[in-house]
Amino acid sequence: MSKTLITVTTLLICSLGWADQNAELSAKASVLHERILTIDAHADIEIPGRPSAYVGTDGLSKVAPEKMRAGSLDAVVMAAAVGPKPRTAAGYAEARAIAESELSAMVDLAADPANQVTLATTTKALLEAHRAGRHGVILGLQNALILGTEVSAVDHFFAAGVRVFALTHMGHNLFADSSRPLFDAKLGSREPDAEHGGLSNLGRSAIQRINALGGIVDISQLSKQAALQAMTVSKTPVIASHSNAWALTNVSRNLSDEELDAIAATGGVVHIAPFAGYLFDSSDPELDAAIRAVRRKAGIDENYLYPFELYWEINDPAIKAEFLTAVRSLLGPINLDTMLNHLDYVAERIGVDHVGIGTDFNHGSGIDGYQDASDALNVTVGLIQRGYSDDDIEKIWGGNFIRVWRQAEQARQKPNT
Repeated sequence: MSKTLITVTTLLICSLGWADQNAELSAKASVLHERILTIDAHADIEIPGRPSAYVGTDGLSKVAPEKMRAGSLDAVVMAAAVGPKPRTAAGYAEARAIAESELSAMVDLAADPANQVTLATTTKALLEAHRAGRHGVILGLQNALILGTEVSAVDHFFAAGVRVFALTHMGHNLFADSSRPLFDAKLGSREPDAEHGGLSNLGRSAIQRINALGGIVDISQLSKQAALQAMTVSKTPVIASHSNAWALTNVSRNLSDEELDAIAATGGVVHIAPFAGYLFDSSDPELDAAIRAVRRKAGIDENYLYPFELYWEINDPAIKAEFLTAVRSLLGPINLDTMLNHLDYVAERIGVDHVGIGTDFNHGSGIDGYQDASDALNVTVGLIQRGYSDDDIEKIWGGNFIRVWRQAEQARQKPNT
């Protein structure tokens, strides 16, 4: 036999061996993925039929029921998320109207029998839906601007089915400081880094009320100071529904080691997101310089919280689109492995009991290997490849979230107490 033929034969044998191994891995992952309860702790609500730059290329939500079925994703926290608005009566009314409309769209989604979706307001309801082969939607709220000026609004939204509450989005509000202070183009100035020094009295009261009702406190997008204070105020474990590790990617939306440690101390969970802007290599000086140049070209502050943050200050839609496209191109091919590196970091630092998945789909999230809910099985494959046990993966994909939610339910105060 010639040396060339021997080489070709050896390559064929090796490739067949790899194929067998990959098939075995895929089969194992599929069986596990089908058995366990898989939960995405955060996606934004997109109202069907409305134009959006954030949904899939097919015009559908990245967590549409058909995509959840394709990826065997069992449940998702769908958040009514509202961006910056003026802190005026009109601004508060607009924020609330947006939230009400988005929540109503989820009620309609669950009411359509074809979707096979249960609107879950208790852990019991979610687990029953899973056993029945139905998908679960848990409602969330992001940005206390929606609450206006009254803590009592928490009761209204809890009664409407909301179970996960995050106090900030981009920009400070009356309740808390954001990790992303807003630039006001009209005034030509930026909010201070800290307006309240973390939480305001309203913010503390809101967390206490969320606890009393049995809701989950979500610290994603809070400033570091506000997040740490929220963990001291809350009597139940908190979650970060869509946050990554600051130690690996230095942007303000990611969590510092101090915050990670504090979350673990509460018994809480950090949910890792496939969002390129919070996964890129922030230590690369050439990339740093290139992103700053793109920000200068767009007429925004090159020194502040880049790459994507504060793009709201770009008023011209064409310039905004050009800016976002250019920055995403600069970040290059970020894939599922990069996301799992962040998950590994958090799991190694604070334990597998304190890490989960929260995609931020429908708000710019999506990377190679995890573009939407139909790719959820890829995460399970990646976790198996990295040596996580079946029990670990069950915790990561939903067990940890359920544990926190159950603790919140158990701490709920009885009426008139």
